[in-house]
Amino acid sequence: MIISKLSLSNFRNYKDLNISFNSTLNIIYGDNAQGKTNILEAIYVCATSKSHRTNTFREMIQMESKESHISLSINKDDSDHEIDVHLNYSGKKQFAIDKLPIKKLDELLGVLHVIMFSPEDLSLIKSGPRERRKFIDIELSQLNKIYFHYLQQYHRLLKQRNALLKECQRSPSHTNREQLDIWDIQFVHYGKKIIEARELFITDINEIYKKRHFEISGGKELMDLKYDKDVNTQNIEMKLKNNQEKDIRFGTTSVGPHRDDLIFDLNGVDLRKYGSQGQQRTAALSLKLSEIDLVIDRNDEKPVLLLDDVLSELDASRQLYLLDHLDGIQTFITCTGIEDFIKKDMKSKEFFKVSDGEIA
Repeated sequence: MIISKLSLSNFRNYKDLNISFNSTLNIIYGDNAQGKTNILEAIYVCATSKSHRTNTFREMIQMESKESHISLSINKDDSDHEIDVHLNYSGKKQFAIDKLPIKKLDELLGVLHVIMFSPEDLSLIKSGPRERRKFIDIELSQLNKIYFHYLQQYHRLLKQRNALLKECQRSPSHTNREQLDIWDIQFVHYGKKIIEARELFITDINEIYKKRHFEISGGKELMDLKYDKDVNTQNIEMKLKNNQEKDIRFGTTSVGPHRDDLIFDLNGVDLRKYGSQGQQRTAALSLKLSEIDLVIDRNDEKPVLLLDDVLSELDASRQLYLLDHLDGIQTFITCTGIEDFIKKDMKSKEFFKVSDGEIA
């Protein structure tokens, strides 16, 4: 899977950009706040329908413009394809594949598989559970379109259930209670689907993860990734029912996979609580590399890797390990300077210097 061209119109600080990429390594460098990350963001939006930086799409539209357009050309299985994204200041977003508008976002997922690695990801271990769930959901949604559908339905039901819980607070009628029971049947159904998919994903990636981390740590650390489930498929219905009065009192759903987490077990110790910064960063790097291996294993194709200013956050040994494992994977790297890359023997690379929304 290769990205060949990117065109931007009124996107962030790019008025009009057309750029062709190298099939292996693309180094995008320049001072801070010049637009390097904006290029990676545009690619990420085309692959996932979301930005890794904001939930508000109008932020990506250039100031004083009412709309923005992204066009991405890719080669997949020896066939050329084009992904188009149209953003409107009113908040609407439209996607097209090979000039044909798509009706559902799950049609987009899997067309282009990307893995983003940013400085924020190095803090994944010590961040809150929400960020770790986000990691699972983004990767699973790209690997499995059905999971994306389950996730959409679950969060829709969660939002509606919480609204009904608040209504039960205000008016504890028999009708509202009956409605709550009906919503809970669907809530349990989709909750079980999400738990099952997450269990399989974490089991699969953990086998790769343990080996990767053992290598990166020089054979010194044994890491185990564990699924910290809030509920399981056997008890979700019972726990939801048992917590119904509590949920009505507080107006929010207290049990379900929206409260799941990941445990990073290092030699029997929870890395989230007791790991050093160096250990946590190594664990995050191992996880991203394991993500690449899992995609290759499941899809029999290599994803596109987006490294957003992450090398400057790694020490020399971790930098070297990461760069040595990019063989055959199209990679986009943003950085402030190119001195380190010139010194390294990195084959087939293209340099792009970014300055105030202009590229040389």
